[in-house]
Parts: sequence; structure tokens; C-alpha cells
Amino acid sequence: MRQIKTNLCGTTRTVILACACAAALLAVSALYAPHNALAATEAASSPSSKTVAGDPVLINALDTELKRAMSSLGADGAAAAQQPKPYFLSYAVDDDASVNITAEYGAISSSNQSHVRSVDVQVRLGSPAEDNTHGDHRTSALTTLPLPLTDDRDAVARSLWYATNRGYARALNGFLKVKTEQQVRAKEEDSSADFSVEQPRTDMLPPAPALVVDHAAWEQRLREISKLFTQFPDIFADQVEFQASNETDYFVSSEGQRVDTPSQTARLVIVARTRAADGMDLFRAETFEAQSADRLPDQKTIADKAIAMAKNLEELRVAPVTQPFSGPAILSGRAAAVFFHEVLGHRLEGQRQRGDQEGQTFTKLMGKPILPSFLSVADDPTLSTFQGRALSGHYDFDDEGQAARRVELIRDGVLETFLMSREPIASVSQSNGHGRSESGHMPTGRQGNLIVTSSKSVPESVLRQMLIDEAKRQGKPYGLYFEDISSGFAVTTRSSPQAFQVIPLVVYRVYVDGRPDELVRGVSIVGTPQAALNSILATGDKQDIFNGICGAESGSIPVSAVAPAMLVSQIETQRQAQGTTRPPILPPPNSAAGQSGPDKGAN
Repeated sequence: MRQIKTNLCGTTRTVILACACAAALLAVSALYAPHNALAATEAASSPSSKTVAGDPVLINALDTELKRAMSSLGADGAAAAQQPKPYFLSYAVDDDASVNITAEYGAISSSNQSHVRSVDVQVRLGSPAEDNTHGDHRTSALTTLPLPLTDDRDAVARSLWYATNRGYARALNGFLKVKTEQQVRAKEEDSSADFSVEQPRTDMLPPAPALVVDHAAWEQRLREISKLFTQFPDIFADQVEFQASNETDYFVSSEGQRVDTPSQTARLVIVARTRAADGMDLFRAETFEAQSADRLPDQKTIADKAIAMAKNLEELRVAPVTQPFSGPAILSGRAAAVFFHEVLGHRLEGQRQRGDQEGQTFTKLMGKPILPSFLSVADDPTLSTFQGRALSGHYDFDDEGQAARRVELIRDGVLETFLMSREPIASVSQSNGHGRSESGHMPTGRQGNLIVTSSKSVPESVLRQMLIDEAKRQGKPYGLYFEDISSGFAVTTRSSPQAFQVIPLVVYRVYVDGRPDELVRGVSIVGTPQAALNSILATGDKQDIFNGICGAESGSIPVSAVAPAMLVSQIETQRQAQGTTRPPILPPPNSAAGQSGPDKGAN
């Protein structure tokens, strides 16, 4: 039992809560019987238990069991104070069939097909104004368990009964902690409600086509791509991974929500690694995204990209290590997209605007400029493609059953709103369809497809000349050009500096005296968000896409960012951490340097 963090007697509080939790468990067992024990009664008394023609067995089992739980859980009268009835209950099911194939060194290292089905049970006690999720107790509402893979109604119902029992006990424990803490803590900065009131939707979308993957063909394709890296003896690791999935998300709630959202995705990821003589590890990664396996690029396109990656890694191995730098730079469209996702996007997520620990960088700036006036930013998960390319951040409904919608976050540099789940904040009380999570996590406001547009765009050649002119004006011998960025992280809590770090993969020095651009390595972009964002001078006239997986407190979810290249007057870099491990001492087998035996030097 985790103790409440107060200045009062922790032991006393723990004993009280432990007893209450035990009572809750007994109450659940007594009030909410197994499905089979009440099946006959429920079938006779509840019209909702009848299967609607054409409805899947699973969605009907969810609906029936939810209504039975809402009518059975908790107590009436005086006992309700200790055993309150839920005011909200939801079941979110993730039903995912997938294929994963991985190749290394020209051979298949794994190939499997899986089917996973799980349910997130969310139980809320109290009222939307204050419930068991308040403060640090958001996870008390959530319980996650596996479900049967087949549409066996009785087995599904029994699993839901067990998960709901556990969920109610956990929610009650959290609710009692919230009530106790509210008696001893100071007034909160943001006293917003814990849950927004939304209009329920009923949308049963047509099922996605069956997942069809030619395993043999894709295994052959991956072998061929992976084997390309064996031509490069300094690349000591490569991995080519193919993923295809057919997922359906079901959501039903006590408010009347009844939604299923099918989707198909396919992804091919190539990663290659090398190590410089000084011990610095270097890697390149490429991701190809499509709505189905047959829409991924052809083999030649992917092979050409793999060869280009390998050649670039060989160049990076011998490139000079850059020194810390502060001055002008251009971020390519792809690099700018990652930059905006990390530096800006996370700070516009709703839950980061409330809570005593959040830095709240932009919380008090609604209606005020936070970007140059020529920039606007929206998040639009309703887009499945952009300029013919698939977007990872597309969805029809978020993970709280709310319809996806385009949200204008910043218009002409002025902040208009935040990315909202159903957790309100002082300035925004409703969801805007951005409550997202990985299965097993509570939804929070998250990015989908973050799209940056500019009214001050110039051709790339002009942008490059502007970089040189700005470097000359600042007395710098060069500016930096960031061609590709892998990832980054943003610190948003007030207990730490409000800073960010972004890890570039490919960086060039652009000299003002006309020397050729010089590839460098070991660069890490650091800074604070407001200073970095307000140093943007202009953008290119072409937008590029970054597709990736974003990890945060609500789990890892697919996201996209779209942005044009941008020129900044000031960017700060530092050296990346440098390893001490030497490159492989023994040459790889079958290379010119590593051959042995009678085949080497035979006359």
C-alpha cells in the first residue's frame, strides 16, 4: 500500500486506506456478481442485453456488461459514502492483428504473426468536478486486462466482470486518497474539474479489410535490403523491420458512447550503425509509412535509400567532431518538423497547463503571440495523407471516443488553444478530440498531425543565401544546416529547467567564404523554447513530413509533423556524449580485409 504524501501521520493514513480498500473489495464481490450468476436475470430484465442484428458479438458484450456493472456497483443510502456508485464507466478494447518480420545481415532474424486483444476499464467515482483521478491519482481510474481472442460472449463477459471488479476497487482506493489529501493540502492553482461533459457519439464504421501479407515475398525483400549493408565493412549493425497491422478499437461508455474505429497501417524501418575511430556511435534511420503493405515504396526506391544511408554513415565516420556553436542555422523541413514537435507541440498539450509540477510555459499566453507573426500551427488528425504521403498521426476517434478534429493552435503567431483530452484546464473546458494513449495508459492531450504553415516563405536557394548573410552579419565563419534529426526530448516540469534537446543525424557547416559545405558529427541542439521559437527569421517554400512514435506519460503513440525548412538567427549546440569503445577489431567475414582460408590469396 503506497502511503499518502502528506505532513500528517503516514502510518495512520495508510491503515485507514487499507481498511477502506479491503471494504471496497468485499463490497465489489458482494454487489457485482459474475456474469453467469446473473445471466438469466439480466437477459429477462434488460433490453440492452439483446443482440442487435448485424452488431459484432464483442461490442454487444461490452455494452451489456457495462450496463450491468453500472446498475450493480456501489451502494445506496448511508453506505454510499463508503461505497459510492460510479458516475462514469467505460470499456476501451484494442483488437490488433499484426505481422512483424525483421532481417539482419541479409538473413531473417524474426518472423511472426500475432493477435492481441485487451481492455482498458475506466472507473470514475465522485463527480466530474472532483473524482478519483484528481491530482496525482489519474491512474487510479484505469485497469487493463487481456480479453479472449474469439467472440465467445460468455468468456468475454466473464473477463469484463473480473476486470471491472478490480477497477472499482482501485478507483475506490484512489477516491479515498483524494478526499483525504483535499483536507490537508493548500489551494490549487487550477481548480478545474477532473472530467469534461461531452455529447456521446454512436459510430460503427465498416470493418477494415482482412490483413493479408505475403510472408515469403516480404521476407525475401527484407533479406535483399539488409544484405546491401554487407558491402560496407564499417557498418557493424543493420536492421530492417517490416510491420503491418489491422487494428480495431472499440469504445463504449456509460454516457452512451458506442464507437468502433478500424484501421490498417504498414511500416518499413531501416536502421544502420557504425562507430568512428574515437568511439562515437553513429546511426541513420529511415521510415516508410503506408496504409497497407502493397502501398509501400517499390524495392528499388527502398534499396537506393539504404545505399545512400550506408554511404552517408561512411562519410560521418571520418567527419570532424563539431565544437559548441551559437549562431544562425537552417533546419530542413524534416528537421524542422521534429523541432516543432519537441519544442512546441508538447508544451501545447492540455494537461501540461495544470498541476503544481508543470512548468506551464504557455499557460497564461492565450491570445498573445508566441511565434513570429508569419507562422501558424494546427493539429489535424483527420488527414490520412499529405501531398500523397501517409501520415502516422491520423485517427477517426481519439481514445476517449471523441471524434478527431482539426484544431487551430496558433494563428499568425498568436496562441489560440491547447490540445485537449477530457481533462479540463482553466482556459479550456472541453475536449477537442486529442485524448490519446497506448493501451494500458490513461489518455491525455497529445499531438496527432502537427502542421506548420508560413506566410513568409522563400525558395531553398534564397534561404541558404539568407543563412550566409546572417552568419556574416554576426561575424561567424559559417552557419549550420541540419538535414536530418532523429529524435529529442522536452522537459516541461517546473522542478527542472524549461529546456529541450534535439539529436541531429546529418549536419553541415555552410561557410560564408564560399568553401564547400562540410559534414560534421557529434552535434546536439539545446535551448529554451521561447528563445528558440522567436529566433525564426523565414521559412522555405516546401513542406516535409516526419512520421514517428512519440513516448510520454500516456504511452507510445504514432505521430506526424509537417513543416517547411526554417532559418533561425540563433541556435545553440553542444557536443554529444562520446563513447570510448573502439570499433570492431576483427574485420567482418567475407570482406576484403576479413577473408581467410584457401580463398584468400590463392594462386
